[in-house]
Amino acid sequence: MKHSLAQLNVARMKAPLESPEMAEFVARLEDINRLADQAPGFIWRLQSDAGDATALRPIGEDVLVNMSLWKDAESLADFVYRSAHSAVMRRRREWFERLAEAYLVLWWVPAGHTPTIAEAIARLDVLRRHGPGPDAFNFRSLYRPDGSLARDGGALRDACPAT
Repeated sequence: MKHSLAQLNVARMKAPLESPEMAEFVARLEDINRLADQAPGFIWRLQSDAGDATALRPIGEDVLVNMSLWKDAESLADFVYRSAHSAVMRRRREWFERLAEAYLVLWWVPAGHTPTIAEAIARLDVLRRHGPGPDAFNFRSLYRPDGSLARDGGALRDACPAT
């Protein structure tokens, strides 16, 4: 494996993380993180000493960040859309605001490289400013590690069951 797929997604909370409105989301975090850690193709995820990334707020106090590395796009898509994680995705509007701009960015990194949060935020900014391309893309416009557009996305082009 010469490359890993990096992903960053951000979510603006409707209420503080410690509030009753966010309690059910917080209660699910440990199980969802464990599910990711055990998912086929999973490599790494951003986390603090507490075991999740909720204390890391590089974009703002009301914005949660999630960053991870995967073997390939299919592995990430299987986790996000075809595992127990999809149940959380279906309920995300209860806890998070709908964002008008891109909230998920994907990009390839050399195997063994762990991206920084600053690198990830820069990739999200590229996607927001210029749209999908080889350096910053999403599931709808998926690129291969060589920079070519993946024309045959297969199951990745299916509608998201969580929406």
